[in-house]
Amino acid sequence: MNLKRWKSFDKEGRDTTTRGEKVKAAAIPEHVAIIMDGNGRWAKKRHLPRVAGHHEGMKTVRKITRIANRLGIKVLTLYAFSTENWKRPKLEVEYLMKLPEEFLSTYLPELKAENVKVQMMGCKEKIPFHTQRAINKAISETAQNDGLILNFALNYGSRDEIMRAVRNILMDVKNGIMNENELTEEVFHQYLMTHGLQDPDLLIRTSGEIRLSNFMLWQLAYTEFVFTDVLWPDFNEEHFLSAIEEYQKRSRRYGGLKSEEQSE
Repeated sequence: MNLKRWKSFDKEGRDTTTRGEKVKAAAIPEHVAIIMDGNGRWAKKRHLPRVAGHHEGMKTVRKITRIANRLGIKVLTLYAFSTENWKRPKLEVEYLMKLPEEFLSTYLPELKAENVKVQMMGCKEKIPFHTQRAINKAISETAQNDGLILNFALNYGSRDEIMRAVRNILMDVKNGIMNENELTEEVFHQYLMTHGLQDPDLLIRTSGEIRLSNFMLWQLAYTEFVFTDVLWPDFNEEHFLSAIEEYQKRSRRYGGLKSEEQSE
């Protein structure tokens, strides 16, 4: 799918713009967050081990990263592994911890060529060294890129993030680094793992589940949600465009009213 061209017409003046180009020409969300759900169910439907679903889901990450970049989205945050996922079977957890290494070792040259900047949010303490090494290498080698930010939420939990922020604020107040009267929403945001990033405009969750699962609870306060029954390994560029199109139909008021509503 070529998204590099803009609106075009044939000799008779008929619109020949592709679907992707039409989406790109309208309001594009700057930050899209995705809860990638359904890998296990995808594998079960095919009588395959759960890890096969996770491996297939890795291919979807590549496809969605490419189209997000070409649409001009600035940040793509992917919920890769939650703080609760450690409760899963040991072999599955070990496989999940190998996936970032496999993905980045395979696609890092492409990410660099496509001007993608890799970031990570989450707690690194429990992540295996080989996983940290792969992520740190990708972060370092793409640090100068200024295109799409591919932000992996790995060993991430929103309640844990908020508690860490509160503890750090209390410590800074105690040490005289900040005054408690200076605490605002903007200051609090600087203590979150998403500091430096704007809050998501759009959240997509695949597989039919309708919940947040401890993902970016603070940041999603005014985010538009799109839920789809499509399992993550089956989620493709067309599904992603459908989610963007749904977002473009929404009217974002942030608690206020549109000008025409104020006059009614």
